Amino acid sequence: MLYLHDVWVNWFEGEENGYNVCHFHEWRKDDSVELLDQVPLIKVDTTLYHYIENDLLDLPSSLMKDVFQKSYLRKNHERIQLDYCFVVTDGVGILVVDTIGYNIPIRKSRLIPRQEQLVYDMVSDQEPSPYKFNSMKSDGLKEYHILSPSPNLMSGLTRKERQLKQLLLMALDQLYTSNNVAEVRYWYTDWDPSRYQAIQEMDFENAWNHLLEDVQYGWSERHLQLCENLIKGQPFFEKLWELEQETRVN
Repeated sequence: MLYLHDVWVNWFEGEENGYNVCHFHEWRKDDSVELLDQVPLIKVDTTLYHYIENDLLDLPSSLMKDVFQKSYLRKNHERIQLDYCFVVTDGVGILVVDTIGYNIPIRKSRLIPRQEQLVYDMVSDQEPSPYKFNSMKSDGLKEYHILSPSPNLMSGLTRKERQLKQLLLMALDQLYTSNNVAEVRYWYTDWDPSRYQAIQEMDFENAWNHLLEDVQYGWSERHLQLCENLIKGQPFFEKLWELEQETRVN
């Protein structure tokens, strides 16, 4: 088995979508970065790699067996054994995974560029390990929804923009649960004043669906303004907003 040593990781916990597992250039000064003393490296086929990267589903039992207690975290000069931690690649994408004792990839991280290149060099002449796994989602037909947007809707956005866009979509999802036609008309008009007359004639479902369709693509000052206005008076959303305004990049 191949191993990497002295691996810096920045864990993103509970992320089912790979676009939220940030690459090194988007790591922040206040992220909690750890050092793995040793971690096994496994090459798999692209289908399995995407399954691990973009879901929180059971990992192949044979893979779990292969990596069991073969990783070590270095902390305060101590070497702490981890049950199920490994680096996985299909030769294109690279991901570090720690299940924290479960059967699913709870924590995920990218590598720093120098170690990414090392992985490419190490697996260049390796064949993928033939792990069998059973999932209806392994066919690539993952279902996305308002709280788990398609990668297409996040493409090209910075980490901060992705976080704020997800906050906006969370607020819109909550708006939907209100089932208040006057409120959704108000916010759609706030987004697009030029459509005021048409919006006043829309029922709740029509207005909300049109608003969602309009805001789900891209990110702009209009999105930012709508998000800020929509979350006012909602402490949980306001806290998430404040956290993103206070963040610093490395």
